[in-house]
Amino acid sequence: QMADPFLYNTGERSHYGCLGHEVQIEYLKAYVCRPSFSTDKAVIVVHDVFGWRFPDIRYIVDLMAAHGYITICPDFFKGTEPWKSTDHWADFPDWMKNHDPMKADKEADVVLKYLKEQCGAKKIGIVGFSWGGMAVHHLMLKNPQLTAGVSLYGRIVRDSEERYSLLNPTFFIFGEKDHTISLDQIFLLEDKLKQYCKVPYKIKVYPGQVHGFAQLKPEDMKPDDKPYIEEARRDMIDWIKMFV
Repeated sequence: QMADPFLYNTGERSHYGCLGHEVQIEYLKAYVCRPSFSTDKAVIVVHDVFGWRFPDIRYIVDLMAAHGYITICPDFFKGTEPWKSTDHWADFPDWMKNHDPMKADKEADVVLKYLKEQCGAKKIGIVGFSWGGMAVHHLMLKNPQLTAGVSLYGRIVRDSEERYSLLNPTFFIFGEKDHTISLDQIFLLEDKLKQYCKVPYKIKVYPGQVHGFAQLKPEDMKPDDKPYIEEARRDMIDWIKMFV
């Protein structure tokens, strides 16, 4: 019996009226929100298994834009079906094979080109949640155009030492009670980064928090979790502000 891989309580979500709009970039659809003033700084938001239309992720896009970044969440699933909370977990491994977060490179390049050529972006950061956290970890090892990254509860893939030679500053956010990522894995990641990583990095574990905790909209938060959710979001934004 496999543990529900990314299960967090998608519960009843309140409706969210988005502030941005959808665009078509080459073969990708994307959700974009711009700040009220002009800027040459941008952030790519990588969605989780629930895809680019999930209200929580659009809320995060709008939040980053409110902090002064042209913010974009492309459909990294390229028009294929995202995971739905009604799907069966037994099918998840097969679904993942067709939605590999380590194969986000081409989509990232398409979006980087758009941000530079169409939006005048000079510095571009990236943040990703769960599936997106795994994609961010991968992209920060491969793409030097990404000035800084924040990976939120991306499952830790243990393979070669290549997983630790990050190209630019990267911040890893985890929940203490995440059943998909053990504290042992987090300690190992920290160990290996100490050994191999030549750029600034940070790892932080938030007490009592489960997988998916940081993307809840304010009205969907439980009072006990709220301070940690807000702290994680502040930390995410501070990291981007420091380097982008």
